[in-house]
Parts: sequence; C-alpha cells; structure tokens
Amino acid sequence: MNNLRVQLVKEEILSDNWYTLRKITFKYQRKNGVWETQSREAYDRGNGATILLHNPEKNTIILTRQFRMPTYVNGNTSGRLIEACAGLLDNDNPEDAIRRETEEETGFVVTNIRKVFEAYMSPGSVTEKLYFFMADYSDSTEKRSGGGIDEEDIDVLELPLPQAMQMITEGEIVDGKTIMLLQQLCIQQYQVA
Repeated sequence: MNNLRVQLVKEEILSDNWYTLRKITFKYQRKNGVWETQSREAYDRGNGATILLHNPEKNTIILTRQFRMPTYVNGNTSGRLIEACAGLLDNDNPEDAIRRETEEETGFVVTNIRKVFEAYMSPGSVTEKLYFFMADYSDSTEKRSGGGIDEEDIDVLELPLPQAMQMITEGEIVDGKTIMLLQQLCIQQYQVA
C-alpha cells in the first residue's frame, strides 16, 4: 500500500478477541492539497467468499439459515438469517475456500465454480473483501456429510428462484451478499432469454 495522499501515523489494537479491531491514525491530503490528521477504527476479520448454488433444470437455489448475533441485537427477533453459503478464506485462495465452505455448510460437492465479482461489503468500518461465486447443482450432485453440521446449527434450504426473489421483497431475505447473488442470477437469466 503506497498512496502519496495517505501517511500512517499510528496503529493501536483495541480488541483482538474474535477478530481484530484497530484504531488507525493517519494524515490524509485532501483534493485542495491541505493535509489533515484523522483517525478511524477498522475491524479486520479477513477476506471471505460466498456462493449461490443454482439448479438450472428446476430453477431452484440452495441457501442456508443460521443464527447471527449481530442481526439479533439489531432487531432480528429470531436472530436466524437466510443467506448464501459463505465463509472466511482462512489462508486459502477464494475458490478453494468456497469449495470447503459449500461442502461444510450445504453438503454439496460442486466442481463448476464460476467467479462473478468481488466487493467490499462495509468499507467504512470493515476491511473484508468478499469474493462472489456461482455454481450449478442437480439432484445427482454428490452430497457428503455437512449441511447443517451440529457445530454450526445450519438449516439447508432449497427454494424456487422466484420464491427467493419474493422473499427479498417481503423482508424474509435481508442479507446483502445473498441479495446481490440472487439479483446477479436473475440478470444472467434475463441476458440468456
């Protein structure tokens, strides 16, 4: 990272419990040439990957449902969130990491993974970059143990794509990465039609 308009001054670790929360003090040169000192807190949890599994023959998708504490404290009364399979890279490349997460969370073993795009999900406070993938599955796709493994308490959901899109409208699917992947799948289907 070498940006002539940014000079790091000091970095403090505020918390290193679940992930790392840092306070970063820096000098930033504004467009008018004036330098000012600022500080921001940045939450570093590592980069991650997410995937949407789609069955083109049935036009169904695979999502998961699991408890997410941050959503619970922000008004999600059950704390359970419907979302696309996802996980941290844990020092793997994004494709290997999402293969691992797909098998652990859904039980599906997918081979035709396609990268769709990358995005920072909350760049004002979180360092994480998320890698987005899609893959096809079918009734004959190999399944292994996983998909609701006891440690993670995950439900695996197979839904028709139109129903999933309606669930966004009705506020049942409120996870950003999931909405982005579902919309991307709809765009791809529209372009093919």
